[in-house]
Amino acid sequence: MKLDRFPGCAGVDEAGRGPLAGPVVAAAVIIPEGITIKGLNDSKKLTREQREKLEPEILEKAIYAISFVDNLEIDTLNILWASMAAMKRAIEALSTIPINIYVDGNRLPPGIKGEAVIKGDGKVAEIAAASILAKVARDRYMVEICAKFPQYGFSRHFGYPTPEHLEALKAHGPCEIHRFSYAPVQQSSQATLF
Repeated sequence: MKLDRFPGCAGVDEAGRGPLAGPVVAAAVIIPEGITIKGLNDSKKLTREQREKLEPEILEKAIYAISFVDNLEIDTLNILWASMAAMKRAIEALSTIPINIYVDGNRLPPGIKGEAVIKGDGKVAEIAAASILAKVARDRYMVEICAKFPQYGFSRHFGYPTPEHLEALKAHGPCEIHRFSYAPVQQSSQATLF
C-alpha cells in the first residue's frame, strides 16, 4: 500500500488509549527529504515482529520525539486530554521545526497548527512511522513493568481489558500503574485500598 509522503513535515500519533493500565504514549516523526523507509503502515496492521524490525530504521533515519503521559495524569485529565498532552509534548520536543504537522485522528492538540487526518496512520508515511514508534515504546514499557507486577500479565495484554487482565484485577485489585478513572478498575474488588 502506498502512503502519502510529506518530507520535512511531522506525523503524530499515540498508542494506549484503551488499556486499563500504563501510560499513553505519543510520537512525532519527521522523515527528511530523500529518505525512504519501506514497509510503513498503521502499526495495528503490522505484526509485533514487523513493528520491532521497523523501529530501529525509523530511529536511525528520521527525526523523532516520544512522550509518555502516565496513568496518574490520565486520571487527572481524562484519556482524551492526556492523549492530546502527549502528542503536543512530542511535537514540542522535536529537534527540528516541521514544515507542517499531520496528526492522526479528528482533532489537533490545543495550540498546535496543522491538519488532523482521520485514519492517518494508514494514509501518511510520517503518521505511520509515529504510530510504530509510539506502539513499540509503550509495549516495551509494559513488558518491563510486568517484572514488577507479574500477577497481571502485562507482557501479554499490555494493559488492555482482556479476560486475563480482568480476572487478575478481580483477584488482586489494581496496582500503582492502573487507571483508577476507568470503570473496570473502579469496580475491582480492592480498589478502595488505594
